[in-house]
Amino acid sequence: MRNAAREAALSIIFAQQFNTDCLDQLKKKIYKQYALEDDDLLFAADLVETVKEHYDELLQHIENACHHYRADRINPMDKSILLIAMAEIEHFPDIPNVVSVSEAAGLARKYSTDTSSDFVNGVLAGIINK
Repeated sequence: MRNAAREAALSIIFAQQFNTDCLDQLKKKIYKQYALEDDDLLFAADLVETVKEHYDELLQHIENACHHYRADRINPMDKSILLIAMAEIEHFPDIPNVVSVSEAAGLARKYSTDTSSDFVNGVLAGIINK
């Protein structure tokens, strides 16, 4: 399921914020841990690669939507979730924006703080509604 693929991608993107050493080994362990099927493995890998390739662009969109709130002040988990959602919104046209926002809010509810889901939803809604 794509939900598990997003969770695997989230684990990798979150880890990249702190350490880029041994990243290939980490990716293999995470993909194995989530036991992703071929399609989901490709989707997760595409998400991770898209975030890596377009990191600065995606981060700029997030900062612009956060109005006077620099990305380095955003909770690292929330930033990782926003990067995934922005990658989907900007570079995966087959995924409806509403799905990307809903999935991001779900990840925030599961993996971040009590207020993160509202924060992520608000940032993404601001980007989409521009």
